[in-house]
Amino acid sequence: MLLLLSHLSTKPPLFSTSLAASSSSSSLCCLRRLKFQFCPSSLFKPLSRPSLACHVRSSSSSAGGVHMDSTSVDSVTRDLKSQSLGDDGPDETGNNVGKLRLQDLNWDHSFVGELPGDPRSDSIPREVLHACYTKVSPSVEVDNPQLVAWSESVAQLLDLDPKEFKRPDFPLLFSGASPLPGSVPYAQCYGGHQFGMWAGQLGDGRAITLGEILNSKSERWELQLKGAGKTPYSRFADGLAVLRSSIREFLCSEAMHFLGIPTTRALCLVTTGKDVTRDMFYDGNPKEEPGAIVCRVAPSFLRFGSYQLHASRGKEDLAIVRTLADYAIKHHFPHIENMSKSESLSFSTGNEDLSVVDLTSNKYAAWTVEIAERTASLVAGWQGVGFTHGVLNTDNMSILGLTIDYGPFGFLDAFDPSFTPNTTDLPGRRYCFANQPDIGLWNIAQFASTLSAAELIDDKEANYAMERYGTKFMDEYQAIMTKKLGLPKYNKQLISKLLNNMAVDKVDYTNFFRLLSNLKADLNIPEDELLVPLKAVLLDIGKERKEAWINWVQSYIQEVKWNTFGFLSSTGISDEERKASMDSVNPKYVLRNYLCQSAIDAAEQGDFGEVRRLLKLIERPYDEQPGMEKYARLPPAWAYRPGVCMLSCSS
Repeated sequence: MLLLLSHLSTKPPLFSTSLAASSSSSSLCCLRRLKFQFCPSSLFKPLSRPSLACHVRSSSSSAGGVHMDSTSVDSVTRDLKSQSLGDDGPDETGNNVGKLRLQDLNWDHSFVGELPGDPRSDSIPREVLHACYTKVSPSVEVDNPQLVAWSESVAQLLDLDPKEFKRPDFPLLFSGASPLPGSVPYAQCYGGHQFGMWAGQLGDGRAITLGEILNSKSERWELQLKGAGKTPYSRFADGLAVLRSSIREFLCSEAMHFLGIPTTRALCLVTTGKDVTRDMFYDGNPKEEPGAIVCRVAPSFLRFGSYQLHASRGKEDLAIVRTLADYAIKHHFPHIENMSKSESLSFSTGNEDLSVVDLTSNKYAAWTVEIAERTASLVAGWQGVGFTHGVLNTDNMSILGLTIDYGPFGFLDAFDPSFTPNTTDLPGRRYCFANQPDIGLWNIAQFASTLSAAELIDDKEANYAMERYGTKFMDEYQAIMTKKLGLPKYNKQLISKLLNNMAVDKVDYTNFFRLLSNLKADLNIPEDELLVPLKAVLLDIGKERKEAWINWVQSYIQEVKWNTFGFLSSTGISDEERKASMDSVNPKYVLRNYLCQSAIDAAEQGDFGEVRRLLKLIERPYDEQPGMEKYARLPPAWAYRPGVCMLSCSS
């Protein structure tokens, strides 16, 4: 049985027999040694650095192999921003796209056409066997639904004419009250580990996918209505969503995209005109809240749990794991399907036996490795912008490496490695900011275990996927932090000391890095002037702490002045160039929870203006945006009340 990383929980997860049987002692060793340290060890439980290396042997190389150190920034091959979804603007011919009416959208229902489905189409809660989905129509009741906000960027992805948002029937269509022409609605069946415990069947309890759209670039985009009514997977819930959580999901989906973080997107947000009963704090005091629906958009909403559930059931359902893997590779990883021996790269696992994994001999192994690497890049991106997901269950992990299922998320205000925005997570802080890299690895281990149970990969291939996660995370994270500080090369000691100082003095994460670019790389600046550019974030620090910060700033300036060859440079980039570079990766604006709450409070009174202003703000997070400075302020005192800085999963 795979054990939970010791510093995350004292309870082992519950596996089904079929999943547990696939775990080996070598997998255990691999999982245990991959832990990540990027926060002050004196303030949080120590996490040992990974000791990983892979040896690459290319079929076209005569050198016999190239060593790749897992901590080498040079091995990063692309910036995180290149992994964000979509591409706005003209098509390849230079013509602007986005002129289709809703009735002209190009639907393609591959999911329901190629995968086994539930023979029943009712929404009665039940165990759904031998199926990947259930066809079920939205059942939400509406009363004069209203369009709250929409994303022009997502409309362009779908080639949708912006004039369509002005249609009188648009709120009816995107609340699910009226069927969207061409759609074939269904709810997906999946399972997952929740807080480390196997939860069995979960599924889309209130999300109903309308189908897939193929745009003019042949890109596939699924449209999904969250809060559209009951499905067989709703269990004892009502299948609905409230305006409060829907605003948060709509805005954060778009905010993450414009930060350059891979994410699901959001086309629009509508109110239903009906109230929904919710016990927000699970304290026995439910209240009525406005209902709402978000139209979520992604190439696919397949999750780790989509595969786990079928593997856990064993027997004939193991064949569904293979079918579902083939489907994903065909439609979302076609380069793996087309991989040939001429592109062969063989890898040693880094273990003492130096066994070789040839990814071209098993497409499922190559697929697993790519999912592991995408996940690692995603988590590194979160750490870079100070984002905490809050509910990293395996049913909330996208196989495409997207941020998915925005619940009680939160961006760091005062830097605190143990921060969790989820009240349900408070006892053990399993999903806190500092634990996200380890949790990503743990979830990859469960996914690999699933594929092993279905005999799609072997133990060596599973181990290699986990090693690649560790290598990729460290490469990406170190590259991100190097860019955030404007350094010529990664400096572990300097960055560790910085994070320690930030945690001790509760320094605002976003504002600090933004202001850091204002420091001049001048070793002759008097000590009493060194901290002037940072005075807005270094609040209420005494003499001892001031000295600690002066020492760090002096070390930082010296490091900036040293070039990548280890020599003091007088011909490096200018302060202005460094500032521009740093400002391009350190956002001025993030979607802080108190900003969301201000928009929610107004929207619940019928004023949607603040939601729309926030949407425009977060579409340009790295720009100064004169006149909008108030949105970069530290949280006010009221923001620390329950339900603002921390939230439950109730939505």
